[in-house]
Amino acid sequence: MLLITLLISIVACKTESKPESIIKEKKIKVFPQKLPDEKPDMELSAALNRLYDAYPAPKPQDNELFSQFKYTELKGFNYNNHDGTISRRDPSKVIFHNGKYYVWYTYRNTPTPPRGAKESSDVIPSSDWDLAEIWYATSVDGFTWEEQGVAIKRPEKPIVGWRAVTTSDILEWKGKYYLYYQGFMEASGKRGDDCPVAVSYADSPDGPWTPYNKIVIPNGGEGAWDQFSIHDPYPLVHNGKIYLYYKSDFGKKGDWIRMQGLATADNPLGPFTKNPLNPVISSGHETSLFPFKSGIAALVYKDGNEHNTIQYAEDGVNFEIAAISELMPYAAAPFVADAFTDTKNGRGITWGLSHFINLGGKGQFHSMLARFDCDLSQDINDPIFKEPRVKYDPEFYFKQSLTEKQKKRIEAVTEKLRN
Repeated sequence: MLLITLLISIVACKTESKPESIIKEKKIKVFPQKLPDEKPDMELSAALNRLYDAYPAPKPQDNELFSQFKYTELKGFNYNNHDGTISRRDPSKVIFHNGKYYVWYTYRNTPTPPRGAKESSDVIPSSDWDLAEIWYATSVDGFTWEEQGVAIKRPEKPIVGWRAVTTSDILEWKGKYYLYYQGFMEASGKRGDDCPVAVSYADSPDGPWTPYNKIVIPNGGEGAWDQFSIHDPYPLVHNGKIYLYYKSDFGKKGDWIRMQGLATADNPLGPFTKNPLNPVISSGHETSLFPFKSGIAALVYKDGNEHNTIQYAEDGVNFEIAAISELMPYAAAPFVADAFTDTKNGRGITWGLSHFINLGGKGQFHSMLARFDCDLSQDINDPIFKEPRVKYDPEFYFKQSLTEKQKKRIEAVTEKLRN
């Protein structure tokens, strides 16, 4: 009896002294070798929680709001041998009407390339968009374009835009067409880029366009983030209203901060009410958006912490990052078939126009239009666009070379180590 009692005590003692780590180990779940489509019911790191909570799908290949971008040179546009006297930039959304695609853009044709604010005159531009007008072109296939000429001329002084009209975008509303654009009253660079939004309207995308001759989106009040500039107007129809997104530069000259705001209206001529949560996107440059499912998606391609992202807002206001991409189009102007239908199931985009800047040699600065293609659409599934890596030739990297100033700094550090 004593022996039995002793054995029971020994077994009990061993059970009680079993290491706690072994007990816990039985409760631990190992993340599976095959990536689950749904978030697993287990403790996860911050990175894995973000993978399932922040993105539409855990793999970019399955994310409808992820895409790479491919580019094609357009036919039909002359750039005067790229001598800097002709520039086309900042295209509008592309629309389809009577069997043709339409696009509007900033067009400059001047005797000289830009010469800076100090050397500018009535005929010499200070910047690439100075002394510009709004022109338009049409296409039957989206690759070859036929320039149709001027849509919005510069008005007489002192009407808004007398110095330049630039960066237009298109709205169709109740059978009429509206072009929103920036209106400069001084050469760009002389007093910042103060160029409030103006609008013209027409019964046809071919015009003629009637100028409203009033500011429709005014600058913000003193001390506001958009006090000094309202740029890149971009209208969509959402929730029965006109949602007009725009960019503002603020901060210090030469070190601008760029964010996106939103103003809404029941009438294309206003009054527009700025959203109380502005800015609604904390990064980006030229604003590019499109209806997607029941919300709005945005291409946020440069400037700010969240550049090179594709974002989404169910309410068109509170945007979250949905994907991270690369080689995103500058000033993307997509073909958005349902931009003005107030759709509750936006189909997305597959192509559009954009621009390349900094073209030409020294003293020949200008820009050119190009086509981009992508898969940000519910209606196609092109795995080529869903490849999460872009391969670059070594020459691409070597073009991102050190400046002479950087080289001298590095040489100085090395020399200091030697001594």
